[in-house]
Amino acid sequence: MISSSMLLRAYRAGFFPMSVDGEIRWFSPSERGIVPLEEFHRPRRLKRVLRQGRFDVTINRAFDRVVAGCASRPEADGTCALHREGYAHSVETWRDGALVGGLYGVALHGAFFGESMFHTETDASKVALAALVERLRERDYRLLDVQWVTPHLARFGAVGIPRNEYLERLDRAMRAPCRFV
Repeated sequence: MISSSMLLRAYRAGFFPMSVDGEIRWFSPSERGIVPLEEFHRPRRLKRVLRQGRFDVTINRAFDRVVAGCASRPEADGTCALHREGYAHSVETWRDGALVGGLYGVALHGAFFGESMFHTETDASKVALAALVERLRERDYRLLDVQWVTPHLARFGAVGIPRNEYLERLDRAMRAPCRFV
């Protein structure tokens, strides 16, 4: 297991762990995926789902269950330790009292490092992402790191930026006194 202090040092330096063929490796890609908080895009369908209020959203109510829902990931053990220390957080979506989606990541100063998301019901993880962005905006976060841009995240405004620009943004975010909870 990766120690929580090592994880925090890595995030501050622009690295994140990921399991590759059962072995944990460290990554700092030349192009880093971020979601510019002020440019977060809510597609029409998501706007409709949010208006309908089909899901209830909570924070840190079921962290371990969200991590489990995101599949077995060896690097998640260290993130669970960070949760116990107050750095890792989850956003959960519920329908009729059942956990149907969510996401988790690490909040450090003015940066949130998204780790993974899942859903068992259509749109549940998207609602969690929208709730996360609102929370980060309300608390004046500077950076939402999503590691790499996927086609799914690009629909919400995720963009890739060069590592040097990412590190500059990360440095500014590390000077921001934000609190997730």
